Amino acid sequence: MLISEFDYHLPEELIAQEPLPDRAGARMLVLDRASATWQDRQFRDFPAYLGPGDCLILNDSRVFPSRLYGRREHGTGRVEVFLARQISPDGLTWEALVRPGRKMRSGERIFVSDDLTVEILGRGAFGERTVLLRPRGDLFEVLDRTGHVPLPPYIRREDRREDRERYQTVFARERGSVAAPTAGLHFTPEILDACRAAGAVIAHVTLHVGLGTFQPLRSQVIEQARLHSESFVVPEETVRAMDAARRVIAVGTTSVRAIESPSSGETDLFIYPGFQFRRTGALLTNFHLPQSSLLVLVSAFAGRELTLAAYRHAVERRYRFFSYGDCMLIL
Repeated sequence: MLISEFDYHLPEELIAQEPLPDRAGARMLVLDRASATWQDRQFRDFPAYLGPGDCLILNDSRVFPSRLYGRREHGTGRVEVFLARQISPDGLTWEALVRPGRKMRSGERIFVSDDLTVEILGRGAFGERTVLLRPRGDLFEVLDRTGHVPLPPYIRREDRREDRERYQTVFARERGSVAAPTAGLHFTPEILDACRAAGAVIAHVTLHVGLGTFQPLRSQVIEQARLHSESFVVPEETVRAMDAARRVIAVGTTSVRAIESPSSGETDLFIYPGFQFRRTGALLTNFHLPQSSLLVLVSAFAGRELTLAAYRHAVERRYRFFSYGDCMLIL
């Protein structure tokens, strides 16, 4: 299969630049795999699709302010350091993207603030950098003061204070993601209560979203593509809840990758058509970029032709796309 087979036309004005005033106010396209049909609904209808015996899986990873702006020690102009993944036990050495990267050599330092300096240690195979952070005090307290919300590049504006709350799920607990598990952004405490009232059990996994969300697939042949590893945990109580369930409903592609990976730790699982789902019985997900690994995963679950037909319908009906956009429930 070629990645070009997972393409669709999206007018730029359909890419949501702002969250809706109401978290739960999104539209929801409900796709039925068995009948190959869909319905236009509202996300507030989501609890009506749940019942006793269902287990709802939420990714409780928390986004941290991982985008840093600073200046070169010997130069001018703004430098962006995008922290992607901790790679040292002390938490100070990170895999990162640096822009403009071509000028940044090993040993060079970037001054972010009086409390934080970044040193370039090395370069990776795909342009990523290994960096050493030198904070004055606790690193994450410094990042909370100096870092920026890592809005994705298709949101063409600077982050604002309100993004710290809206680009975060209401159930986020475990800090570590550089992108929000966006299907979860629609939930409110009231919607979660309605899910429980419908008879569903709510269980959590933690998968920290990393570089794979931002970087395109590097192979044109699907079967040859590889994803960056991401750390994840599926707690024992979640495994027991899934084992006891009639149906498992994953909220987001990150939850799918967590529960379909064999054991907690690191996963580079790439799900594409032909994959045999062991756990996932239904999926709530946002609309994803053309030719992305996330769209390929959705196509593996719902079928490529049906998925792309549903996306064309969503475009025609002017759904809002991507992180701050609308969602799709696949049954």
